Amino acid sequence: MVAEKVILAYSGGLDTSCILKWLLEQRYEVICVLADVGQQENFEAARQKALKIGAKEVIVADIKQQFAEQYIWPAIQMGLIYEERYLLGTSLARPCISVALIEAARRHSAKYLAHGATGKGNDQVRFELCAYALQPDLKIIAPWRDLEFCRQFQGRQDLIAYAQLHGIEVTAKPATPWSTDANMLHISYESGVLEDPNTVAPSSLYELTLDPFTQAPKKPHRLCVHFEHGLPTGVEDLANSRVYSTPMDMLKYLNELGGSYGIGRIDIVENRYVGLKSRGVYETPAGTILYAAHQDLEVFALDREVLRTKQLLRDRMSDYVYNGYWFSPEALYVRRCIQLAQEQVTGQVTMELAPGYCRAIARKAADKVGALYNQQLVSMDVHGGYVPQDAGGFIAINAVRLREHVRAFGPYRTDKN
Repeated sequence: MVAEKVILAYSGGLDTSCILKWLLEQRYEVICVLADVGQQENFEAARQKALKIGAKEVIVADIKQQFAEQYIWPAIQMGLIYEERYLLGTSLARPCISVALIEAARRHSAKYLAHGATGKGNDQVRFELCAYALQPDLKIIAPWRDLEFCRQFQGRQDLIAYAQLHGIEVTAKPATPWSTDANMLHISYESGVLEDPNTVAPSSLYELTLDPFTQAPKKPHRLCVHFEHGLPTGVEDLANSRVYSTPMDMLKYLNELGGSYGIGRIDIVENRYVGLKSRGVYETPAGTILYAAHQDLEVFALDREVLRTKQLLRDRMSDYVYNGYWFSPEALYVRRCIQLAQEQVTGQVTMELAPGYCRAIARKAADKVGALYNQQLVSMDVHGGYVPQDAGGFIAINAVRLREHVRAFGPYRTDKN
């Protein structure tokens, strides 16, 4: 009997290494896909490890450029942020990785896709919804939802014992008491000691940023971010006039510089799509700087009502991405709506970086596009075509509703009781 082929989303870690061996014991032919989204990883060592365990083939998919250009950059353009704080670093990587998994499944005519996501998390939803959107007939193997697998493995210690029994290399370095997910946009930390939301994250946790109070430079640093239709097109270091013009170069530069100032650290409790609240610690230096610059240029460039409508759509799209609906009709619709709003978001923003934060200190529309900001009209030194007397009628009309409320229900009380 010919073994069925399975594409395994492989990381080289304990969980997916044990899952690889477990799938082999279930008599599957396993092809591992190790996605390179910019994490610091020894991919060759992980590839050799999987082959030693018994993988038929190991594909190291270098998808860094696709991740930056097709997922991170659109997210910056849309201003995506989940629950006003999380810049969606992990969420954005999942559809990009899913594309690589589906391409491997098609290339090898595999009917099954396996992953090591837990049954309590968001990633199981993200991977599987993306898979079904891209290849609806694909079958999913989720070991951490499999009764037989869960009876055999209660947790990490059972996995370690299983790995040792089967000669699977387990790092001699003691595991950190939290889990980590990294890519070129961010690093996230959760579980372990972080599960108590009242426990302060240890300073040794942070890998991408320095402590803003004890290690960051005291002197602020200025740079200029250029945008075209809401997409970053260049970053200029104003200290040395060096310009970074590709998404990957901009991310690398801003992560290094922003990280040195401790920019982009957040410690939050968020609402998972599966209904749980979870605590996560995130480092996103480049994303934080680009988000702040884009937001500033948007307010400068967009009509007020367009901006308000766009913000509503942004929040919906942030939910779609977080919940795993990157490939969905609603996400496609909202993304196109937001892209329409970005047609005038072209210009530059001067950013100042200081310990722990960044801020916009100047902005300018590109010469080739118009600007809603009218310096003469808004000036307090000249009327500039504005008729102050018109404001009286504007106020009177807007006061009708308030006066009618008082007529019907009496005046508002101003006492504390």
